[in-house]
Amino acid sequence: MRRHCSMRTSLLTMLAATSLILCTSRGANAGTATGAATEWTQVLNNSELVALVGKSGEQVTNQLTQITQLAEQIQNQLKIYQNMLQNTARLPDRMWGDAKADLDRLRRLVNRGESISFSMGNSDDVLRQRFKSYAEFKAGLPDGASFSSNYQTWSDTNRETIAASLRAAGLTAAQFDSEESTMSALRSLSDTADGQMKALQVGHEIAAQQVTQMQKLRGLVSQQMTMMGTWMQAERSDRDLAQARRERFFDAEVRPIPQGQKMAPRWR
Repeated sequence: MRRHCSMRTSLLTMLAATSLILCTSRGANAGTATGAATEWTQVLNNSELVALVGKSGEQVTNQLTQITQLAEQIQNQLKIYQNMLQNTARLPDRMWGDAKADLDRLRRLVNRGESISFSMGNSDDVLRQRFKSYAEFKAGLPDGASFSSNYQTWSDTNRETIAASLRAAGLTAAQFDSEESTMSALRSLSDTADGQMKALQVGHEIAAQQVTQMQKLRGLVSQQMTMMGTWMQAERSDRDLAQARRERFFDAEVRPIPQGQKMAPRWR
């Protein structure tokens, strides 16, 4: 029974390290990092999610692969629109509507990547706070950096790169934050071929950037998952060794007292 409880605790800990795909998905749908943080806390304390151990890390990686593929599709489609626009005064309303939809899809992909980065960094913070052995475990990162700080660096770089592309097109990062602001900015560019081309060019550039950035994020997630697996294996080995020692102690042979011999302390 004691061994069963120990393994259950071990599984819960591993879940805490890998199950953030649930909070990233919900956080991405909500469109806010705060929502993801709330979900993460709930996941960490929910023992019913033990069955998801070992699956969530793979799901995170698969989701990032999907984001990368979608960004590539949008990149290619926007290039097609650019080529078509070179031979016409402006794109027809229906085709421009499709282009705007692709640009808004790109905005949502950026938010999904940011949500995953935030949740992964948050998981690292929570685990280091709650498990001393995790905080002391060598992650293999340079200069004593944490995964949390690395995810923050990734996010800062991603945002700065997008902001630079938008500035080059006379736009701001705030105009790329929500569907409403994005559509408003695109409407202001839709009247002329030059405006449409500018929107398509910046969209194509951001899509290309996201392909590269998501590949980097996927590598960081993979590195973190590998470290967590190594940490959990070390934790399990330590617990198994302690359990074996306890069992040897309690199962040790008790020698009977010979008949007629008194139980008495022997002083030397």
